[in-house]
Amino acid sequence: MMEFIILLQKNAALALTATFMLGLCVGSFLNVVIHRTPLIMKRAWRKECVEFLSDEHDIPYHITNQLKTIIDQDKPISLSYPPSRCPKCNHQIRAYENIPVISWLVLLRGKCSGCGNPISIRYPLVELITALLSVLVIYTLGANIVGLLGLIYLWILIALTGIDFDTKLLPDRLVFPLGMIGLIANTQNIFTSLSSAVWGGLLGFLSFWSVAKLYTLIKKRDGMGAGDFKLLGAIGAWLGVSILPFLILTSAVLGSIVGLILMKVRGENRAFAFGPYIAIAGIIALLWGHDIMSWYLSLYKI
Repeated sequence: MMEFIILLQKNAALALTATFMLGLCVGSFLNVVIHRTPLIMKRAWRKECVEFLSDEHDIPYHITNQLKTIIDQDKPISLSYPPSRCPKCNHQIRAYENIPVISWLVLLRGKCSGCGNPISIRYPLVELITALLSVLVIYTLGANIVGLLGLIYLWILIALTGIDFDTKLLPDRLVFPLGMIGLIANTQNIFTSLSSAVWGGLLGFLSFWSVAKLYTLIKKRDGMGAGDFKLLGAIGAWLGVSILPFLILTSAVLGSIVGLILMKVRGENRAFAFGPYIAIAGIIALLWGHDIMSWYLSLYKI
């Protein structure tokens, strides 16, 4: 294993090719994470709600018992079970139908082999985007521990982006591990110092939290979900306190542009997921954030 790592470090073309192939496979898995994580969470919430209501003395037993009976019929689901199937005809996806990008593009041509139901282009796009961004991470950070951690950071952010687009949720089960991995990595000063990572996590959370609370006080309604605070804090724990202005500004600009476009298309001002723009800003910050900040500050000779 060590010899293979050394070979990758000496042969850039091989390292990038291996990363691309790995990225395709991880992208296929991320499609499962994006689709199933909200379903797993929903099942857990349903059970927790019944357990909570069962302890409430003012709710008749027969009502909570009926709810429990219904929820007990929920089929088990995890990231590995049940096997992937077509939602229309229940055709089980075969191994050769699950080859990243190739199966969708060549073998299936975007349709279920069982019923011909269209398969969303998003699946190969997630696989391809994951592969290309993975290559970019290794090209920029190197085939080393920094690059490996960068890949983990990237993959979690891609999963969070997809989930937030679909459900407007940023699951703690992904955000908290993201932040913890960043803090652990920075005990070795890999991306920033530990003190900067701690302050980055704390101030990252508090900066969006304070803005959201102020908005709620003025507008009397929520303007930002708590997941956005946690995600910015998690990224701050990876990249340090000094990158927070870049993260906040970049995500705000991206979110504002998309928000204006959506408002123009929809003809009304509706809530939209903001987490993806924090994630995109986080990826840019990982790769070029400090360079961009240094260039910007140099314009004003700061």
